[in-house]
Amino acid sequence: MRILLTGGNGMLGRTLQQRLTGFDVVPTDLPAADITDAAGIDRLIAAERPEAVIHCAALTAVDACETAVETAYRINAAGSGNVAAACHRHGVRLIAISTDYVFRGDARQPYHEFDRPDPQTIYGRSKYGGEQLIRRHCPNHVIARVSWLYGPGGPSFVHTMLKLADGSRPVLKVVADQVGNPTSTLAAADGLRQLLIRPELVGTFHLTCEGEASWYEFAREIFALAGIRQTVVPCSTQEYPLPAPRPANSRLEKLMLRLHRMPPMPHWRDALRDFLTRTISPSVIGNQ
Repeated sequence: MRILLTGGNGMLGRTLQQRLTGFDVVPTDLPAADITDAAGIDRLIAAERPEAVIHCAALTAVDACETAVETAYRINAAGSGNVAAACHRHGVRLIAISTDYVFRGDARQPYHEFDRPDPQTIYGRSKYGGEQLIRRHCPNHVIARVSWLYGPGGPSFVHTMLKLADGSRPVLKVVADQVGNPTSTLAAADGLRQLLIRPELVGTFHLTCEGEASWYEFAREIFALAGIRQTVVPCSTQEYPLPAPRPANSRLEKLMLRLHRMPPMPHWRDALRDFLTRTISPSVIGNQ
């Protein structure tokens, strides 16, 4: 199967290039592939003639989106609409990556695929706008929502924690009142593979790892698995105000995976252990 990949230079895009063995993956990114150029993306898909497009390209800098409003909507909303319309014109299946930020983030339970979106940030609103245009312009689509991603090469929370634990900081404060599903790009790529081999599937799927943790719990597990002695103490979101509000609840339930009897996502602790074993060298971890 020939797969055209947008955002190929990003963290998930790089992992997909390595992980989708057995597929003919055509990675694209700026400046050669600009999803905000409707005619250009149409020509690219027509020339490459893929059977499917995995659409990873996005502006994911959550805080930057709050001030670069038009840019966020141009890339995340209108750009996704351009990709969707081109896929439909050329009879190509579209698998597009979205985010937990489409939800309000204050529910008591995890959000499943049929819960009503209510984004509270420009990033979330622009990504939800992209979802709406994808549904409108390309019926043969899958929207795959992910969150709390980390992967080979970063940047990610895991890489930041390992960098901060260099021995110069006796104590690290990490937010403990935001909860989500830490998710490896390796696990997300394996979930996307399962969607690729099921061409009859359409709709929205959540592809986060199973289990849940706060950022504080996540940090402690990173250090425990990496063998790093680092004191971590919990703090509140209010202690670290940011331009864009972070959801207190980023947990995503994988209802659609169960409904279609698909393999479950791995538990986040297992995925983290696999990631650290595969990708973090002893020189990075250090001898703590």
